[in-house]
Amino acid sequence: MNMNMHVRLIATVIIFSMAVFAQPNATTDTPFQVKYAANLAAGDSVFNITNTGTVGGNICVNVYTFSPDEQLIACCACVVTPNGLVSLSARNDLIVKTLTPAVPSAIVVKLLATTGGACNASAPGALATGLAAWGTTIHAAPGSAAFSVTETRFTPSTLGAAELARISALCGFIQTNGSGFGICNSCRPGALGGGKL
Repeated sequence: MNMNMHVRLIATVIIFSMAVFAQPNATTDTPFQVKYAANLAAGDSVFNITNTGTVGGNICVNVYTFSPDEQLIACCACVVTPNGLVSLSARNDLIVKTLTPAVPSAIVVKLLATTGGACNASAPGALATGLAAWGTTIHAAPGSAAFSVTETRFTPSTLGAAELARISALCGFIQTNGSGFGICNSCRPGALGGGKL
């Protein structure tokens, strides 16, 4: 290989690398991410959230918790600093004081990363990248009374305008009319791990 070809190859690799690192990963770095937690009567599920620093500042993580029958039962928001790590417990933060009197044994958790404005799940700001989140859930072993805990990433999802309007309006209703119920506890610094069942 002559020197000109070698220089062109190195330049191509550098340019390609710069293009790759300049773009967020479209398959994982999305503002809207979803996960479920099951068997909450048997034990707790935890959610760990970080800000990868993509936007160069804080992000607001808006949290929307749904029961299996599609009811928004709690919402809240927390500021996550670049490279910071915060966590939520399903039992102690998300379903501790639900809007409805029934406490579900399974939930769907939707996270929405935003920037700008007040960090308020009823009035989210502009959508932001940089959200990375993981959560645990409890699985019953087939044919046994034993349980196991697994941890996986939240699923990157597409947020439609109708869903954004719906979840923010429902959260606004909860904030206005819930008398403190339906407001989940905010994130705490650090990570939570799966506990013994």
